[in-house]
Amino acid sequence: MTKLTRRKFIKGGLLASMGVVLLDAFWFEKYVIDWNYFDISKSEDNKIKIVQISDLHFDQLRYFHKSIAKRINTLQPDMIMITGDSVDKTEKIVALNEFLQLIDASIQKYAITGNWEYWGHVNLTTLKNTYAQNNCELLINENRTISIRKRKISIIGIDDYLGGTADFVKAIDGLEPAETTIVLSHCPEHRDLIAKQKGEMPIDLVLSGHTHGGQITLFGLVPFKPRGSGVYLKGWYKDAEPKMYISKGIGTSILPIRFGARAEMVVFDI
Repeated sequence: MTKLTRRKFIKGGLLASMGVVLLDAFWFEKYVIDWNYFDISKSEDNKIKIVQISDLHFDQLRYFHKSIAKRINTLQPDMIMITGDSVDKTEKIVALNEFLQLIDASIQKYAITGNWEYWGHVNLTTLKNTYAQNNCELLINENRTISIRKRKISIIGIDDYLGGTADFVKAIDGLEPAETTIVLSHCPEHRDLIAKQKGEMPIDLVLSGHTHGGQITLFGLVPFKPRGSGVYLKGWYKDAEPKMYISKGIGTSILPIRFGARAEMVVFDI
């Protein structure tokens, strides 16, 4: 029997620790999805359930995408908000379509662009048509007001702040008064400009993504945040109006790993 020395014990422990870290970074945090739920409704009556999907960075349909679709169908939300960076190449729209087809077609969906739709020169007409085939409207500096259970909900979709021509003023043109107003804006830094431009207009919630929660964090430190993040990283920002939630999103970009920034889906009752 080989004697276990202190040096071998420490070396074995370090190798095991590195293995756990690599497994977490390359698999667990990418493919095991956190589902976070928030009730921000003003009353117990006529709550509207919204699911936010952000930063899919689709390459191909995988098992965890199927599990996401299955859970959405079980939840049966009133609306799904897709907050940008769904694809970075036109050819990947096929895989995105496969995913969307798994979701109950009766659920109304709204989507916006992210920086990667522009940086990857994605054909926005093809993307818009694909979304439309799945009961989803791609809003590029546009708004829609719909009625759900006698509540009027306004959805404002902003073009991407980095790659597109984000224009909040254009996006609210012709906006109908509503009980609840939700803004979809991929880059959280744009919230600062929206706060200045909205005047007295009430906004209940801004939904953003883009940051991936840092994607790779080390002991709480974030070595890199993408341009367009501003001072924001993840989760809730309620210090000033309008309040904003930043999803850590589903996919990855540049490096195919996550560490300390678990992929997430978000459900709101509003």
